[in-house]
Amino acid sequence: MLHLRIIAPPDRSDAVADLLADDPGVAHLVVVPGAARQPRGDLILCDVVRESADRLLGQLQDLGVEARGGISADDVELTLSASARKAAHDAPGHGEDAVVWDEIAAKTGEQTVLSGTYLVLITVATMIAGIGVLLDQPILIVGAMVVGPEFGPLAALCVALLRRKPRTIVRSVQALLVGFVVAMLATVLSTWALTAADLVSREMLEAERPLTSFIWHPDALSWVVGLLAGVAGMLSLTAKKSGSLVGVLISVTTVPAAANVAVAVAYGVWHEAAGSALQLVINICAIVLAGLLTLAVQGGWWAYVARRDSSAR
Repeated sequence: MLHLRIIAPPDRSDAVADLLADDPGVAHLVVVPGAARQPRGDLILCDVVRESADRLLGQLQDLGVEARGGISADDVELTLSASARKAAHDAPGHGEDAVVWDEIAAKTGEQTVLSGTYLVLITVATMIAGIGVLLDQPILIVGAMVVGPEFGPLAALCVALLRRKPRTIVRSVQALLVGFVVAMLATVLSTWALTAADLVSREMLEAERPLTSFIWHPDALSWVVGLLAGVAGMLSLTAKKSGSLVGVLISVTTVPAAANVAVAVAYGVWHEAAGSALQLVINICAIVLAGLLTLAVQGGWWAYVARRDSSAR
């Protein structure tokens, strides 16, 4: 469930309270007249099951609550209540499958900020993967995949494309481009420094590397893995399954491919740099395409559920 805190303008308070009271997915409705001071209005509290949350948030915005008041939502970890159980039973669909678009937009929108932390994480991940490529060590490659923060902007890009948010699209693309460019430049420099210290060498890159050669040998399976990862990634975000998201991060080779590009460029092995760059592009495109399709199917399904529920009342 989600716990909603609503500041309703005085002239809209009754309409908001009636809207919530009439919805079968709402429980624990509380109205405190005149409690809000900034902005002024009535404080309305309630719990709503996730399968009803997206529709209700849209209706509240249509009433002008967002423009003249405020809406905030928090996850409810535990609810012991017969009315809550009844709300979950009466609401259409299942909470595990529910999509709350405003929640997803807010969550992914935070990932488009080109912050220092983001740049450090993607740089560190790429440098770790660069060392893993030279040592042919899958453990380092997997560690770099988990550290890499690039799935955030990719997910934000999918949501923004579907909801036609040009500013978020630009910020997402900027975060991806700048992040990867900075990370690869830093990895080129670190490779040169490690080579000067006699810790790594060009011979390590040109040697047989059976455990990590897939990074610069893209094929049809690269598309398949990228598509599957995009589907799983979007589902893990909408269903709030963090464990599944970790699995997605481990399954895609965006950061390792960028690292292999950087290491190959540092040593002038251009055919391997080209193959790694193609692997990177394939994975990014496949993830975005699969993410868009997944979100579109989820949106269409929940629109159908809402129409079916409205006609059944």
